[in-house]
Order: sequence, then structure tokens, then C-alpha cells
Amino acid sequence: MSARFSFLAELRRRNVYKVGAMYAVAGWLLVQVVTQVFPIFDISALAQRIIVLVIVAGFPVALVLSWIYELTPQGIVKTDEVAADASITRHTGQQLNRAIIGVLLLAVLVLLARLLWPQATPTAAVDPALATPTNDKSIAVLPFENLSDDHANAYFAEGIQDEILTRLAKIGTLRVISRTSTMRYASAPDNLAEIARQLGVANILEGSVQKAGAKVRINVQLIRAAGDSHLWAETYDRRLDDIFGVQGEVAGAIADALGARLSGGARQEITALPTRSAAAYEAYLRGVSLYRRGFQYADFNAATRAFEDAVKADPGFAQAWAMLARGYSLMIFFGVDASDERRAAALHAVETAEQLQPGSLETQSARAYYIYRVQRDYDEAQRRFTALHERWPNDTEVLTVLSYVLWRQGRQQEADAHVEEALRLDPLNVQLHKLQALNAMCERRFDEALKHLARVQAIAPDDEESRQFLGDIYLAQGDLVRAAQAIGPRPVSVSSEDDYVMLARLQRSYAPAIAGLRELLQRPDANAVPTDWSGTRLDLADLQRLAGDAGAAGNYRQVREAMRSLLDAQPDNHTALVEVAMAQAGLGDAPAAFAALDRAAQLVPESKDALLGPAILEMRARLQARFGRRDEALVALRHLLTVPYGGQIDVPITPAQLRLDPDFDGLRDDPRFQQLIAGSAAAEAAEAAEAAP
Repeated sequence: MSARFSFLAELRRRNVYKVGAMYAVAGWLLVQVVTQVFPIFDISALAQRIIVLVIVAGFPVALVLSWIYELTPQGIVKTDEVAADASITRHTGQQLNRAIIGVLLLAVLVLLARLLWPQATPTAAVDPALATPTNDKSIAVLPFENLSDDHANAYFAEGIQDEILTRLAKIGTLRVISRTSTMRYASAPDNLAEIARQLGVANILEGSVQKAGAKVRINVQLIRAAGDSHLWAETYDRRLDDIFGVQGEVAGAIADALGARLSGGARQEITALPTRSAAAYEAYLRGVSLYRRGFQYADFNAATRAFEDAVKADPGFAQAWAMLARGYSLMIFFGVDASDERRAAALHAVETAEQLQPGSLETQSARAYYIYRVQRDYDEAQRRFTALHERWPNDTEVLTVLSYVLWRQGRQQEADAHVEEALRLDPLNVQLHKLQALNAMCERRFDEALKHLARVQAIAPDDEESRQFLGDIYLAQGDLVRAAQAIGPRPVSVSSEDDYVMLARLQRSYAPAIAGLRELLQRPDANAVPTDWSGTRLDLADLQRLAGDAGAAGNYRQVREAMRSLLDAQPDNHTALVEVAMAQAGLGDAPAAFAALDRAAQLVPESKDALLGPAILEMRARLQARFGRRDEALVALRHLLTVPYGGQIDVPITPAQLRLDPDFDGLRDDPRFQQLIAGSAAAEAAEAAEAAP
């Protein structure tokens, strides 16, 4: 037998192979324990790396020791000193076999556990660039657990948590993470240290709410994430008609526990009793829970009705009046109901809140929203929201709306800075990341917009609107293949149809889109908001016109009559005016179309609204091109290609769209139009070449 085979046989006899296999599997299990369990106890990453390196370095040491030594009944002895007839390596090998099988089973169980129960914490979602160094006065309030038997009371737990969070946000010496980020976590998670690291806070507040009839139990505990030490805890057993001060008590106790300085005015602000009516407070909490879900018409309508119920139950409930004013203002702003009656109701709600609590942050916020959304006085709104931010530094909603106002003023860089600031307090807020993407899209910074959308997808992979934004970008770039992949074969809702329609226009493939819009109009939710269903029907009519379908005229007339009726009640509804204009254009009445657009432009001029003003000019340029007013269309397009704004598909018009859109077919043989596209395309190519490595 050769020396090589003799050496291998000796390795086998001394169980070196088995020791190596045993060490490899056991070492892998130890590494899993170190990397998965140690972070929970806030053991540093450096210590974890050292332990892993020691495990790896021990592998060759174990092999050498298994060669040199043998385990005997008399203990560990050098192998060379054991007589051949006294060796028990065969028996030891059998024990190692059983041990290897046991450790392998453990490894399989660990792998199955990781596959079947993946960790739900959105680790990759946090942008490191937005991380703020943790300090002792930073806190995140996790969702309160609803322990009530009736799951319909979930809104009550949400409302209590939101009220505590709102009051904490008023303490300027604290850094308070917004609920939009914390709502992504469980009520009582096991990995507090990891959650605190992701959110950049030192402290976590957990809680639960149990409501049974007229009795309520609220448990809260403040935890220092490092070491999982409890700083403060309390249980509040109250009757429903005696619960109103709990949120203020909790906020004050947390401020004291964290050593956050509170002036007399600030302490009064966070401990003030909102109402003494249990019915009013329940209705208010229900409204807050619905309002925070975002602008879905059904939720938003129900929230507004809940606030109406709250002020009926307690006409002296200033916070409820303030939230009702905000709800009415939002209806007016989006054209859901901009009637004189609704405007009067919004003003009455604001003035009532001011009479009851003129100095409260909620009241001042309601007035600022009214100025922004109803009066559309952006200069005054900017001053109001700036002053609010100084007093309410942790409120991300104030920062977000301030960014909207600045954008409309044409101050895009300042607007972007405020969104960045909001993200430091709300790092997992997909709406803020999408707002960053939208701002970049409106400025034609498409590569940057894609980066922001990647962050959205890391947090919420199924987010529908982010896919819509991807479609916007690819349509603006003329990449119809990727646009089709992002948009999908059917419009999901009326809010996602614009991309679907624009893709059909640019592809000049109308029949499938016509069928899709007809199907969409059959859905009950498509008729919730008048300007939504009329916009869908207007898109349907436009595609029918382009396809040569005589049915277009009937849909145009239906939109025109519906919007005329709406304008009788809401003469300043610029959305309705634009839709009347497009319907009149579809029916061939150019003078009526341009008259309606002129009125819309007077209400929302570019000089006062840098976001929507140019969008109305774009609609005008489209009609000018269609009706042969070439000179005017070309002047407008030349201007529009140089300014940022939100266009027909959330992005401003681009050279790629001009080259493909049938609205501009009447300009294609004009050398000025060709030069306009060629010049813009050349500029794009030059920018791309300059950016290339």
C-alpha cells in the first residue's frame, strides 16, 4: 500500500474526518446563534465578529488535536502512546456518528424555521443616509395591542396610541418617530434592540388597550432598547367617561422619565383634557383611525362623519372641530365637494376651534390647512406652517405639507429639504419616499426618482402607486416595453388609469384600453367621486375618438353635462373646468373648450402654482395642436419643456412623449416642431454622455 493511502487510512482510523464534520456542523449552528440571538441582547457587532472568527480558526486546531490525541477510558492520551489492542477509536467513531446525526437534525430544524418563519422586521428598508444618531431622548411608540374581545374596537387602541404619540411630538426636546414608520412593527416584538437600531432611537414605548363596555384598561411600558431595561410602566383602569386625561399623563410621565425639559405652556399643551364626553371621544378616536389611513374616499368620508358625530356630542370639543375643518378643507382641495356650503362649513369649523382653543397646535394647524387648501394663499400658508414647525418639530405632517406649499411656490430645493427632514422622523414612510420620487419626476430627474422608488419597494414590495410611478418614468422616456411591464394589462383603479391610457395613446393600440376602461366604469368604487368617474369616461371618449369610434360623442356629452352641473354648485372647481374643456374639444367646440381652460388658468395660474399651473398650460397646448393653432402650441411647448411641474401622468411633458403622442400629429411636418424635439433630444444625449463614466 502506498504511503498516500496509508496516511488517508490513518486519518480515518483516528476519526479526523468525523471530528471535522462534527466541528463544521456544530460551528455553523454556533454562528447562527451568534448572528441571530446576540443582537437581541445588544452585544456589539465587533464582539460577534470576533466570536465567528474564533469558531472558524478552531477548525484546523480540532483536526490537529484529533490526530495527536485519542479519548480512552483512562482519559485523553497521545495516540502514539496507545497500544493497538487498547485503542477504542472504532467505538469513539460510532459515538461521533450519532453526534453528527443529532447536530445535523438540529441544523435542518434551524433552516426550516428560517424558511417558514422569516423575520418580519423590514431591515433593508431603512436608508442609512437618513439615520439619525441615537440619543437618550429619542423614542418610538409601537402599535398598541388591542386586547378587547370585540375586534371592532381596534380603532380605540389605534386612537389611544395616536393621541399619546401626538402629545409626545409636541415636546421639542424629544425626537419622536412618526406612527407611519412604527405601524410596520408588531405590538410586542422580541427584537426591540434591532427595531430601535433601524429607527435610530434609544427608547421604545409598548402598550395595550382592553375595552369592555364602559371600562377601559391601558397598559404602557417605557423600555430602554439597549439591555431591554424597563424605565417606567403603568396600568390605567378607568371608566370610559374618565379616560380623557390618560394620554396626557402618559406623555408627561415619559418626558419626566427621559429627562425632557417641559415649560409650563408645553406641559399644559400635552396634558390638556380634550373633552369630557365619552361619546364624543369615541367618535373622535374612530375618526382619527380612519383619517390616518390616507385618502381613500370611503375611509375619508367615514372619518369626516365621525368628526361630525364628535362635535355633535360635545360642541366644545376643539380638537374635533379642528380635525373636521381639515377634513372639509381636503374635500374642497381635491374637488370632492368645493361648494359654497362646504366652504362655509370648513370656515365655521376653523373659527369654532379658534374660539374654543385659539392657542392650541391643532387649532393653528386647522387654520393653516384652510389657508392652503381652501384659500390657496400659498405665501400665507408657508408662513403659517413654518411657524407651526418651530412649535411642533416632531410632526411630519406639518413638514410634508410645508414641502407641498414650497413646491407650488416654485421653491423645489427647499421642498426637497423638508421631505428629507420628515424622513429622519419617519424613515419607513413610503408616502414620503414616493414624494421624493414624485418631486424628482416633476423635475425630470428620472434616475434619482428610480432610486427613491427602489427604497419604496424595499419597504412595501406590493405598493401599487410605486409601480404606477415606474410606468410614469418609462412613458416619459418613451420606453414603452418597460412601461407596459410596470403598468400591467388592466387598470387596477381610477387612480392608476392615467398611465394605462397614456400607454395606449403612445402605442396607438386603443381597443384593449377601451375595453379595460369600460370594465373599470362598471365597478361601484369608480363612481365614488364625480371628477374620478368623469375623468375615466373622458379618457374612454378620447381613446374612442382616436380609434374612430362614433360612441365617443355620447361619452363626451355625458362628461360635459355632469361637469356643468358640478360647476353650478362649485364654480371655482378647476378640475371640472378642465374636464369640460376637454369634452367640448372632443365635440369639436373649440371656442367653448378654450374659454373653460382660460377660466381654469385664471383660478390656478402658473405664477401662483408652479405644480398645477403648467399642467393646465399643457392641456391648452394639446388643444392648440389639435385645432391647428401651431404658433401658440409651439411657444407653449418650448416653455413647458424647460419647467418642472406635474403633467398628465405625474411628470412634465418630454421630447419622447412629443415624438409619440397623437395629440401632436398636426405639428409633425412643421420644421420648428422637429427642431424642438431634435434640440431637446440632443440636450438629453449630451447630458447622458456627460454623466457616463
